[in-house]
This record gives sequence, structure tokens and C-alpha cells, in this order.
Amino acid sequence: MSSVFGKNITVTIFGQSHSKGIGVVIDNLPAGFSIDMEQLTAFMQRRSAIDKPLSTKRKEKDEIEFLSGLVGNTTCGAPICAIIYNKDINPEDYRSFKDIPRPSHADYTAHIKYKGFQDTSGGGHFSGRLTAPLCIAGGICLQILEKYGISIHAHIKKIYDTEDISFNPAEDNRENIEKLLNNDFPVIDKQKGILMQERIRTASQQNDSLGGIIECAVNNLPAGIGEPMFDGLENNISKAVFAIPAVKGIEFGNGFDCANLKGSENNDPFYIKDSKILTRTNNHGGILGGISSGMPLIFRVVVKPAPSIGIEQESVNMTNNNSEQIKVGGRHDACIVPRAVACVEAAAAIAILDMYASYRIWE
Repeated sequence: MSSVFGKNITVTIFGQSHSKGIGVVIDNLPAGFSIDMEQLTAFMQRRSAIDKPLSTKRKEKDEIEFLSGLVGNTTCGAPICAIIYNKDINPEDYRSFKDIPRPSHADYTAHIKYKGFQDTSGGGHFSGRLTAPLCIAGGICLQILEKYGISIHAHIKKIYDTEDISFNPAEDNRENIEKLLNNDFPVIDKQKGILMQERIRTASQQNDSLGGIIECAVNNLPAGIGEPMFDGLENNISKAVFAIPAVKGIEFGNGFDCANLKGSENNDPFYIKDSKILTRTNNHGGILGGISSGMPLIFRVVVKPAPSIGIEQESVNMTNNNSEQIKVGGRHDACIVPRAVACVEAAAAIAILDMYASYRIWE
């Protein structure tokens, strides 16, 4: 099933953008773990951005109702089932798109695969709305990883032509993470964040949209987690991250930049510090052979510009095979990158906890 992820811990996402509700089933989490509901709510609000002026006018509070799997706030070993009821739906906004696919959306491919029976409202099961249940699962996984000292933090590396500073791949990022957590906008350099927001406002005023890059760092991940070949850390993180609809690319460590280097420049020399084996540099991004090296796990994700824009575009009518002009109305973000930061953290947490479960027997 395409909406199920994981081997040790399975995450199943259900619902559509404008259906009655959306939700997630999480199976095989360790029993006896107490979920901090305030922390989970705060994490969900980062994705929903309901009070942020630059986000969509669709206002969903994303209040979670747990149907099973908890006694009080503590996991009991049964599958967790959590649901969010959609409150601010407006399927009428999408009726015209049943026959005329929106450029760069999944409207056309979904129409072909499901023979016209797909839910077209808000993109149905292909919608970014489904990242809300992803964040429920990811928010819980983040808390479990924190129990074992593993932290995951992401920030906006770039929006259009404006770049934030990068995480230091080989050294302690505590100072950068502290700055990130103290900013309302998810960047390390506050001034760069102000410039990014100005770019988004300008694009919105022009009925256009912007894309960007999100950088994520996983700290204190022990060496030895992962598998070779088809089940490496890169493989699983990538698979989870690509569940975020707008993601178009991912790179680990120095990624595509290593093509510009010689082996002598790209290799990361080993050394010993406090009886621990480390590397002087971290071009490998904390993963060697699909297995964690003990260095910070660093990756970056490319997010495309939101395809729903108010500028007239060319399309076709799939019923009569005529050319059509289309202008997408409704309620949409001019840039989904800020809201996707929490989603990237969530996806990484799900993938890493799933692989961490093979490494450790729950206490």
C-alpha cells in the first residue's frame, strides 16, 4: 500500500483534503511512553501556521483526537489511531478542475490512474493537507527519539534568491539551533528571514509563488544504524521525505557539490577524540554505506513553488480534448516552504525511529 511506511514501526495515513477527516495509524511504538500533548500541539501548529499572515486562508486548527493506542497520554502497545476532523472545507472551489487539470498538480496523473473516480477537491489524497497526520506520527517519533538523546532540527536554507546560513556539518550546532528556536520564522539568521518574507509577500501580490530549500540536521545519532543496498538511511529518509507533495529533490552531506571535488578533497579523514572515532570534515553527511557514522546527519530538501497560482496558465479539457486557459482560485500559500519545515522533521523522525528500532530493543 502506497500510504503505509515502515518495517518495525508502521505509519498508515488516510483521508483526503476535503473529506470529513484525515488521520494516521501508528503500529508497534514502544509501550509505556508518555506523550507530551502540549509539545505535540506546538509541533502541529508549526505546520498549520494558522495565525501566520503569509499562509493559506484555509484555517484548520488541526486538533487531534486519539481513538486508540493510549491510556491517558501513555502508549499501551495497541496501534495508535489519531484523527483530525476537517472543519474549513470548500470543495466547490475545485469542481472546475475535474476535467481541466491544474499545471504541476497530480490532477492529470490521478485522473489516468483512477479512471476519473479520484477525489479532485483540494487534490484529494495527493494534497499537502495529508502532511498533518504525517506530523502527528512524526511529532510522536521526535519525542521518543529525544528520550534517547537524538534531536532533529530543520530550517529554511533558501527561498528563491535569499539564503540562510548553513548548519555546521562537523561541529556542535547548539548555538545555531538556539537561534533557530528563538525565531518566529524558521531560519538561523533573523535578517535573512525578514528578506525571505518580503520575497513571499511580493510573489503573493503578483499572484505567483516561490520555492526553496530546507536543511535538516540529526544530532547524536549513534554509529551503526541502517543497512546496505536497498535499506540504507538515505533510502528510508528519502522515501519518507518524498511523502511531502512538493518535494522534488534531496541530497545528503555535500551532495551534488562533491562532483566538483577530487577524492582527496571530498574524503573525510578519521581521528579520535575522547576515545570516540570522528571525522575531521563531514562531506558524507553522517552516513557511509547506508549506515550512520556517528557524525551529524545532514540533508537538504528542494521544495518546488506552490503550483496553485492566480496567473492564467495553459491546460486542456480532458473530456473534449480542447485547449483551455485556467486560473486557480481558492485559498493557497504563495510559498509552502515555511510550513514544510516541520514536515521534513516529521518525515525524518519516522524513518529514523523505524530504523533505530532494529538497533535497540525497547526498555
